[in-house]
Amino acid sequence: MTSSRARHGQAILMLLLANLYWGLSFPLIKAVVDTCRGLVPGASPGFLTAMTVAPRFLLGTALLLLFGGRRVTEGTRAEAGQGVLLGLTAGAGMYFQNDGLQFTSASVSAFLTQFYAVMIPVVVAVRARRLPSPAVAGGIGLVLAGAAVLARFDPRTMRLGRGELETLVCSVFFMLQIFVLAQRRHAANRVLPVTAAMFATEAVIFTALALVTAPRPADCLAPWTSGPWLVFMVLLTLVCTLGALLLMNRWQPLVTATEAGLIYCSEPVFASAMALFLPGWCSRWAGLDYANETLTWHLLVGGGLITAANLLLHLRPPRE
Repeated sequence: MTSSRARHGQAILMLLLANLYWGLSFPLIKAVVDTCRGLVPGASPGFLTAMTVAPRFLLGTALLLLFGGRRVTEGTRAEAGQGVLLGLTAGAGMYFQNDGLQFTSASVSAFLTQFYAVMIPVVVAVRARRLPSPAVAGGIGLVLAGAAVLARFDPRTMRLGRGELETLVCSVFFMLQIFVLAQRRHAANRVLPVTAAMFATEAVIFTALALVTAPRPADCLAPWTSGPWLVFMVLLTLVCTLGALLLMNRWQPLVTATEAGLIYCSEPVFASAMALFLPGWCSRWAGLDYANETLTWHLLVGGGLITAANLLLHLRPPRE
């Protein structure tokens, strides 16, 4: 019992570390997009999104194959199948998240991405054919209110901005990714071959998207000639992609899907803190016009409501 409890605690700490890595990704992605936009004038949002994601997973796949050896290449059919499912769900989530980041701030994107933390216990309750607990119901109300404040939702026009809406859509796909990892039939799968299949799936999808949306095929190579873009991309690959997803794929199966959703809500805290100073550093070094974010009442109130919702759920999490 003690050993099981210790491993559960270790899993929580490792997933919190993954959230720290993901928090770094939000301002870095904005810097990558701004750099790429300057290198390929007139590029569409779809191309900028593809060139933010595809290189991360091409490099990540290559590094896994290089250093993983047979542990990567001799994966089972079940491990490959889980990796492809993770690649499809995470890939869809990353597309909407990265595209949405071009139309909203890093902090707002980070908070709205956590909408899955409330969706997960609701789905669990529906599958169990029982009403959500009072804590879940209260959490839903707080998250909806917080999301409305963060997104500057105008009840008179009944619409969200593109960036906020796409971020909410991405949250649905990240919820599906969490459920894929939580399935018991995948418990015996090994993390390296699963992650390699996941990375390869996303690399193929986003490379194809980059080629289709590029103003010219040669524009896919233009960012690789930029020193700042390469540095940002290496950081995104090593820390926010390889580091974070290996931790997630290794340690999330040791907690429930509901617990995972709650733990991942620490991500916007890290993202918001880094967005207060990291954009300025990136701009001074790479010559960008990307200002540090400030603490606005929308961020404080909206983020506070969402954080309160997840604390409420964390105090009384539903059993799965």
